[in-house]
Amino acid sequence: MFQEVMLTTIDNPFDPFEQFTSWWLFDIEKGYNTCSYLARIAELSEEMSDEEVNYEINRAIDEIIRFNPLNIYIKVTRKASNTTV
Repeated sequence: MFQEVMLTTIDNPFDPFEQFTSWWLFDIEKGYNTCSYLARIAELSEEMSDEEVNYEINRAIDEIIRFNPLNIYIKVTRKASNTTV
């Protein structure tokens, strides 16, 4: 079964799936810029299928968590609401 994944920080009280705007504002206010960080690490292209994009984002999240010297990042998951991917 397909799972959606998101990168967040241990101190962010908002759910990035359900409360993205609040989550993002908190993230920016703290200076983490997590979305930009993930975009720099993920090797995405327009030619990739949805499945390849999801795989690459998951890989990039795992890399960020593994090599993060501050130990502030965690991966959160949920079952995908759209299973056509």
